[in-house]
Amino acid sequence: MPETVLLGSEPLRAEQVVAVARGHAPVALTEAAEKNLAATRQHIEDLAHAATPTYGVSTGFGALATRHIPPEKRTELQRSLIRSHAAGAGPAVEPEVVRALMLLRLRTLASGYTGVRPGTANALAAMLNAGITPVVHEYGSLGCSGDLAPLAAVALALMGEGEVDFNGQRVPAAEALKQSGLEPVVLAEKEGLALTNGTDGMLGMLLLAAADFARLLDVADITAAMSVEALLGTDRAFAADLQTLRPHPGQARSAARMFAALAGSKIVESHRGPDCNRVQDAYSLRCSPQVHGGARDSLTHAELVGGRELASAVDNPVVLADGRVESNGNFHGAPVAYVLDFLAIPLADVASIAERRTDRMLDKTRSHGLPPFLAYDPGVDSGHMIAQYTQAAVVSELKRLAVPASVDSIPSSAMQEDHVSMGWSAARKLRKAVDGLTTVLAIELLTAARALDFRAPLEPSPVTARVRDLLRTKVEGPGPDRHLAPEIAAAEALVASGAVLAAAKLEV
Repeated sequence: MPETVLLGSEPLRAEQVVAVARGHAPVALTEAAEKNLAATRQHIEDLAHAATPTYGVSTGFGALATRHIPPEKRTELQRSLIRSHAAGAGPAVEPEVVRALMLLRLRTLASGYTGVRPGTANALAAMLNAGITPVVHEYGSLGCSGDLAPLAAVALALMGEGEVDFNGQRVPAAEALKQSGLEPVVLAEKEGLALTNGTDGMLGMLLLAAADFARLLDVADITAAMSVEALLGTDRAFAADLQTLRPHPGQARSAARMFAALAGSKIVESHRGPDCNRVQDAYSLRCSPQVHGGARDSLTHAELVGGRELASAVDNPVVLADGRVESNGNFHGAPVAYVLDFLAIPLADVASIAERRTDRMLDKTRSHGLPPFLAYDPGVDSGHMIAQYTQAAVVSELKRLAVPASVDSIPSSAMQEDHVSMGWSAARKLRKAVDGLTTVLAIELLTAARALDFRAPLEPSPVTARVRDLLRTKVEGPGPDRHLAPEIAAAEALVASGAVLAAAKLEV
């Protein structure tokens, strides 16, 4: 069983979020967190019975915050808030995204700054542990006042309403709770806001995308090295003494990985001598560490922002230790939205340079002796001609997805919420971009492996040979044209699963 993720005073780590979202690691509140929740809740109970209204406790919400709600109406107020805010539309988002946002909302509840009852926080934890995943729709968050509609869909399921995914089926939330031995929660004062007022959806998607992008950058170093090798390029440009002249850490790491991946290559050795008439390789080969490395450093910044957000308690209003309930703007998603948009730019460029390397292997005028389009019988066979078309189509899509969402804003809630972050939208397009880069690198892998086979009897490096041999367990080597779509899908699966990295055994 995966290790239990404990929620208390310590910030979560990104890898813990991934473990719960994807690996279904169990979660639990610490004893200290439960005591802190109980103490904070007492402040809310006191305010609920006070004559002076307090926003979020005894008033309406948003533009309706001026109305004082009598005690007998407050349960209805909480229920109405969740029902009305669960107004999403479009297709359901991925279960791992929902599980991430559930965990991250629970993390803020456990911080003790939201005023929820311990039982409500434990109920959310129990729903996560039972594998009950509320249906959250694509549209409904503007990335300000939190990811309102997505989080409201989770709170709705906690109340025993709406639909959930459970044991592989779409069922009513009440049925899933009953089968799991859980009771629906009747929300009390402040709890409706506390369950919906956070950046948890966009943060969850940032952390998942960052983990994926880090893995894909490692794969890109390997596929780039395979392409350099297949195109009779040199590894000298990746030497450490040249890289230290421009001390960007990401560049140094990518160059070191590519240099190590090419070590021992008989193909590279074959053209080192004075008879080689090429002075410099094309930019798409020689500058791969600069592009991959710039992407790595951009990712490092995004991970820094994600870490800060993981250490945050995002709610409005918040309950402070001295009992004050204060309104704030910490729910605004701008810090997260910016890096979500930011990552889409280097991601698109990593795909772009990979597509250029692929195209070079298919062009007989630039491939240094490889057959046109790597076709087995050029003219009869088309080889990988149209696979590059697919790459090009994806790269063009990635360029469109790199257009920022966070520069847009649209007013809502009768102009009370007059500037929003669009962070959820930035996150959704980044997830799509990650899928696109996976496809692009898979096609470069297919093409470079085929090109290396055409260089026989010269042998590739031990690293690239292992990766090629892994691919050959799923995709045959050069031969007459075959249905390429399944081969692309097989290569995508090897890239996405981490199998390529495992086969490479590249320690750098």
